[in-house]
Amino acid sequence: MTGSVVKLRPDTTSAHVDSFAARGLPPAEFQPAFLFDRPELAYPERLNCVTEFVDRHVVEGRGARTAILSPDGTNWTYQDLAAEIDRIANVLTGPLGLVPGNRVLLRAPNNPTMVAAYLAVIKAGGIVVATMPLLRAKELGQIVDKAEIALALCDDRLMDELTKTAGTSRFLKRIVGFTELKALASAAPATFAAVDTARDDVCLFGFTSGTTGEPKCTMHFHRDLLAICDAYARNVLRPAPDDRFIGSPPLAFTFGLGGLVLFPFRVGASTVLLEKASPGDLLPAIATYKPTICFTAPTAYRAMIPQLRDHDWRSLKKCVSAGEALPKATFDAWEEATGLKLMDGIGATEMLHIFISAPEEAIRPGATGKPVPGYEAKVIGADGEDLPPGKPGRLAVRGPTGCRYLADERQRRYVVDGWNVTGDTYVRDEDGYFWYQARNDDMIVSAGYNIAGPEVEAALLAHPTVAEAGVVGQPDPERGMIVKAYVVPKPDVTVTPALVVELQSFVKNEIAPYKYPREIAFVPSLPRTETGKLQRFALRERAAREAGEVSGLPKAAE
Repeated sequence: MTGSVVKLRPDTTSAHVDSFAARGLPPAEFQPAFLFDRPELAYPERLNCVTEFVDRHVVEGRGARTAILSPDGTNWTYQDLAAEIDRIANVLTGPLGLVPGNRVLLRAPNNPTMVAAYLAVIKAGGIVVATMPLLRAKELGQIVDKAEIALALCDDRLMDELTKTAGTSRFLKRIVGFTELKALASAAPATFAAVDTARDDVCLFGFTSGTTGEPKCTMHFHRDLLAICDAYARNVLRPAPDDRFIGSPPLAFTFGLGGLVLFPFRVGASTVLLEKASPGDLLPAIATYKPTICFTAPTAYRAMIPQLRDHDWRSLKKCVSAGEALPKATFDAWEEATGLKLMDGIGATEMLHIFISAPEEAIRPGATGKPVPGYEAKVIGADGEDLPPGKPGRLAVRGPTGCRYLADERQRRYVVDGWNVTGDTYVRDEDGYFWYQARNDDMIVSAGYNIAGPEVEAALLAHPTVAEAGVVGQPDPERGMIVKAYVVPKPDVTVTPALVVELQSFVKNEIAPYKYPREIAFVPSLPRTETGKLQRFALRERAAREAGEVSGLPKAAE
């Protein structure tokens, strides 16, 4: 889709020829207040962030430093990476017809080609839309249609679901597999002049599921990708050029993008990209590649503790935990086993990355931390009033990044009086530390994955044996929460253990497999209001009570 060049502000011209993103930005009055009062957050008006993340190292004589390692044998220097990015950028703007502002969907596990393609799209002035490898055709179709994506680059092993999407989408016209992409790139020039984008040009669409299952698209500028490095990474994580990063989050999660690509590249460090990064895969990789900084979820740290004795993990110096709440018991157990303090943090796709955390010397076990330098945070009440220390309420934050939903009325709920209201309940103590309490919406956070209960309900209801379904999170010591489904079967259905397995398999085939209900309870009816609305809070209370009874703590979970 093409359009006319648009003005971002009276004095700044967008490089985008396709103006779709600019037209989808929220009106200025509904955007958050942005803070740039620290010198490290002052960016020039013309900025293509890839020149900062990659090209700068080559120009300044660091091109021979290692940038990317992976189990497939890849050992790319920054000079190698720059050449790969430029070849792909030439392919994008040549035979594939990309013009600045076009969206490009990426579908791949964490591997070097994924990173090179990601940065090539941005360098060419495009907008990256990275997707989870586990997504199915229906979910991919929602993303394609909302972002009006015509071009996709896809790992050959993941083509099937995307091909199904193309068969029903009026937007997706071309899918290029990585094998074809590499063949085209091999014949392309290894130099490409970065498109002269503005710092306020959109370069990334980050999709996140709402509680209804309808995806929300967050929009991020070139300067945003630098700001998370120059706020959180610079002031809290504090990596050095000799550090080596490793971790589990997919690059489609902005947690993974920052922790495994942007943070190391900002300082000229290296990263290890693992296609498989379960706890059982991560520890052997740590032993092999000797990383110094690890990014993963609390669930993974818990799972790795019993396995530490079988692997050499001692190269690790810093371990970052995010994606879900970090239980103090996990923090204590990891510190006891390794001597390392887990660096907790809360981020959001809307904010791009972590905005509350603490450097190693200031960690307070059990607390998430304090606002990252460059950000401000507070706790507010139901009417938006500031709450005093010790009183729980909604978390509100602002800083150099913030929420911009693509053409979505939910923008008005997320941004209140210039503050981003994240959907988390927190308490702030007298010393300014923030303590996580719970989510204040219907999102289920399981092992770091955000899962919308209504979306799982919809998948269950498509099965011929299901009359009604209610899905909530149930507390779980290993995963934080699990997806628990309460199902009312149709009158002629016989409930058997085999039916549970059948329903679970059915959901796995309908939506991303990680969203399936790990427990299913068959009930005669679901709690509803007089108007027929499902009372999920009643199901959550029941699930918590049942979890307490199973664990032998009949009252604690209530």
